[in-house]
Amino acid sequence: MISQNHKSISPLSACSSRVLVRVIAVVCLLFTTNTLLAQSDAQKVLERLKSMVGTWQGKSSTGESYEVTYTLVAGGASVMTQMHMLDDDMMSMYYVNGDDLLMTHFCPTKNQPRMKATISPDLNTVSFDFMDATNMKGPNAGHMHRAVFMFSDPEHYTEEWTWKQQDKSNTIRYEMQRKK
Repeated sequence: MISQNHKSISPLSACSSRVLVRVIAVVCLLFTTNTLLAQSDAQKVLERLKSMVGTWQGKSSTGESYEVTYTLVAGGASVMTQMHMLDDDMMSMYYVNGDDLLMTHFCPTKNQPRMKATISPDLNTVSFDFMDATNMKGPNAGHMHRAVFMFSDPEHYTEEWTWKQQDKSNTIRYEMQRKK
């Protein structure tokens, strides 16, 4: 013979259960919000780069045309840019490594400089500085040594790229706008 023990649920315990579920939901929401707010500056800038998906165009101070296409890759973990200026095509990958925002630049000179970002407190200026490179014949070989991005509004920003060879540097500045 099987005995059945049924306990009836009082309205008070049902109410307590609903309150507990709501408290758990609020705690989860607060945890998620705090996690988003606790993003590193590197992650925040990567999110800004993600918002730039599409094609941008600009000109240098000498009148050279420049076009950049931003694309999300690797499930949104990285942003790829394909750059077209004069007769050169280049590509850069932007990604977060720990608390750092890094860029690997793939250059027509067939070397790949890696640069680490320094981010301004207002997140509007990001300076990528040379760390190391693959396929570079030596420290004096020509390479992209620095890139600076200055964000003004969602439709405009400025890029400055510095080429270094031997002890000489040349910086080109581009005023960019979203292509419509």
